[in-house]
This record gives sequence, C-alpha cells and structure tokens, in this order.
Amino acid sequence: MRAPLSRDRLFERPDEHPGLLATLREDWEANGRDWSRAGFRALAAYRFNHWRRGRSAPVRRLLYLPARTLYRYARNRYGIELPPTATIGRRLRLPHQHGIVVHELAVIGDDCTIQQGVSLCFATDPSEAPTLGNGVQVGANAVIYGRVTVGDGASVGPNTVVTTDVSAGATLFAPPARVIGTSSG
Repeated sequence: MRAPLSRDRLFERPDEHPGLLATLREDWEANGRDWSRAGFRALAAYRFNHWRRGRSAPVRRLLYLPARTLYRYARNRYGIELPPTATIGRRLRLPHQHGIVVHELAVIGDDCTIQQGVSLCFATDPSEAPTLGNGVQVGANAVIYGRVTVGDGASVGPNTVVTTDVSAGATLFAPPARVIGTSSG
C-alpha cells in the first residue's frame, strides 16, 4: 500500500517524479496522445509554470512572463484554473474543459480524472485546501469543499458536494433526481 499523499512526499523522491519533459509525455499519453485537447494544454501550462517555480531566481524572472501568459491563456480560453502553487500528481486527466477550479494549495494524486465544472475550494479559511488521493474520479459539477481528504480510488459523482473526508474506494453520489409532477397534454 502506498503512503498517503502529501506536498512533502511529492518532492522527497525525485526518482518517482521525473523531469518536466517526461511528465509532459506521461500527461500526453494519459490524455489520449492528443496535444490539442484543452485539458492537456492547461496541464502543460501548469507543469511549465510549476517547474519554473523550482528554478533559480534569474531563471524564474526570465520565464515569468511566458509562464504567466500560459496560465492566463489556459484559464481564460479553456476555463481550467490550475495555479502553479497547487500540487498535482502524474497523469491527471481533464477530459472536458470549462469550469474547473483548483485551489492554490490543493493536492491532487496520481492518475486522477476531473470532469468539467469541478471546484476544489476552501470553506472559510483560505489555507484549507482539499486533497485527492491516487486514482480519484470526480464527476461533473462536483464541489470538494474545505480541508477534505478524498481517499485513493474513490469516486465522487456528478453534482455532489463533499464537505467531509472520504474513505479510500468509496463512491459518493448526490440524491438522484425525482419526478415531482408531470404535464398532461
């Protein structure tokens, strides 16, 4: 069993986390080997911006404008907001664009899938951010709210609001729609 995901764990073992180009290749393969997908492009902008943050001060300053431009382009064009301060694991899939907002301190594990309209956001304290384990699937328009941990392999259904921790392998769904009347005619 893998150790729980944390911001420190993502950077403590360089052998588990390859360089920028190798990570981009993994993301490209996870996103159907299609460089034109909005999710892959937004993720590539995040990877570059996040990589830039780990460089020396002169390199960071030199690459500030291109990195900021890529971030804003992905956010405004595709509606996918992946701040460079978030911690995102390998092979994230973003199959549909628009309305994806990730908190600046959120942690997302390896092999996760996030659909359109998902928000990973804080509740009352801006320093509270959600954590998604490895292999988590998040359905369309779901909201994961506050300092919440979603365990490895869990599935969060569409339109679900998560405010408490979710155990590994669990499946969450919002109440199903119900018929409240019919039109006769």
